[in-house]
Amino acid sequence: MKAVLKRPYWFIRRLTGLSLAPLIALKHLPRFFRELSAFRAQGGVVDRLWPILTDYQDDSGTASGHYFHQDLLVAQFIFSANPADHLDIASRIDGFVAHVAAFRAIDVMDVRPLQAAAHANIRFLQRDLMVPQPDLAGRYPSVSCLHALEHFGLGRYTDSIDPDGHRKGFAAIAALVAPGGVFYLSVPVGRPRIEFNAHRIFAPDEPLSWAAGQFTLERFDYVDDRGALQLDKVPADADGLDYGCGIYTLRKAR
Repeated sequence: MKAVLKRPYWFIRRLTGLSLAPLIALKHLPRFFRELSAFRAQGGVVDRLWPILTDYQDDSGTASGHYFHQDLLVAQFIFSANPADHLDIASRIDGFVAHVAAFRAIDVMDVRPLQAAAHANIRFLQRDLMVPQPDLAGRYPSVSCLHALEHFGLGRYTDSIDPDGHRKGFAAIAALVAPGGVFYLSVPVGRPRIEFNAHRIFAPDEPLSWAAGQFTLERFDYVDDRGALQLDKVPADADGLDYGCGIYTLRKAR
């Protein structure tokens, strides 16, 4: 029965963005009312009811997975390197960018606008990185693009449809890196495929073909299928993954 229900549940969630977790959590409703009665019996005054039932079954937080590990790891790299300027391309504002902005200024580019005022340390530029940006060529000694390049050209984030969008994006971003500079890149790695319009998954060694002649691989780390971080590896170590995350530290030639 679980196998029968799993696929429709997955499809509904992917198509609509809705989760069935709140419905599943209704099993905790009797506990909610027991605890409400106990609270009132002890003199507690309740102004209105706002049942949140899903937290009964959750852990205290998530300390694993692609974003948790890549955001912390690359932020640590940038803290240690302390470059004169750092540019990020389309990484999560409320994740990696926020980590870096806590200790330094950071320029951020994305094809989409940033509606809310962000932070004094965040300078936002709306740019389409599937096309060259000649006014900024060689401008940055340190650049990051974390879990974003796999989306380029799939239209999910209002970008233009382009089957080669990831390669065009890599070329445009690479041109922004100063000679001798560092490019921190992360993408999903595993069995190569396109899951439209969510993302692409690349073979672990594929990004090295995009970098050939411009960059050398200085370091490779990855998050495995269990969500655990594997440090100081080589891309071949990630062969056999289904949906991991490769984190590439690339040094541009001088």
